[in-house]
Amino acid sequence: MDKQHKASIDGDQWAQCVLDHGWLWDAAVGEASATLILAHGAGAPMDSEWMNDMAGRLAGLGVNVLRFEFPYMAQRRVDGVKRPPNPAPKLLDCWREVFALVRRHVAGVLAVGGKSMGGRMASLVADELGVDALVCLGYPFYAVGKPEKPRVEHLASLRTRALIVQGERDALGNREAVEGYSLAPGIEVFWLVAGDHDLKPLKVSGFTHEQHLASAAQKVSEFLKG
Repeated sequence: MDKQHKASIDGDQWAQCVLDHGWLWDAAVGEASATLILAHGAGAPMDSEWMNDMAGRLAGLGVNVLRFEFPYMAQRRVDGVKRPPNPAPKLLDCWREVFALVRRHVAGVLAVGGKSMGGRMASLVADELGVDALVCLGYPFYAVGKPEKPRVEHLASLRTRALIVQGERDALGNREAVEGYSLAPGIEVFWLVAGDHDLKPLKVSGFTHEQHLASAAQKVSEFLKG
């Protein structure tokens, strides 16, 4: 089945795979146009309120969403101990393993992405894995207060078509700083007025968090159908 076909799932075996790995699966309402593997950020799990909300919105717009946890977060679920993210090599290996498993069961357009750190790690393996698209929700372009040390070197040569949904006042990548970086031509940045790292706007902007989350989900679904 080539990439032009609608996303389809290998039934019972896929359901068992999701169960065995402790993943979360939000099936698209109606016929799925694509499947997005969505990774969590550094501090919150795959079933945080924000992640649940976004997965539900995307599924309602025709996108299958698969969520997983990096090893350090999965261990927190077992023992309740908060710990920092695993070293980058381990996070990237986790992405490779998850993608390989999902690809065996899911046909059609398969994209990777995530919130904050999860999206950044996805961007580092997107070309290597040959994914159909990349989606980053609140990309951590730099550490808080350090826009002069951006994490964008690989984004200048990224071959994968990508969408970055970013709040204009994101403390890890505000509009003024980001627009000064050199990004690959296949990267589209979708700005949300006065939004922060969670895409929440200032009240004076005239927008609500609900509106921004809805706009983000709509943009992602259109991008993946594109």
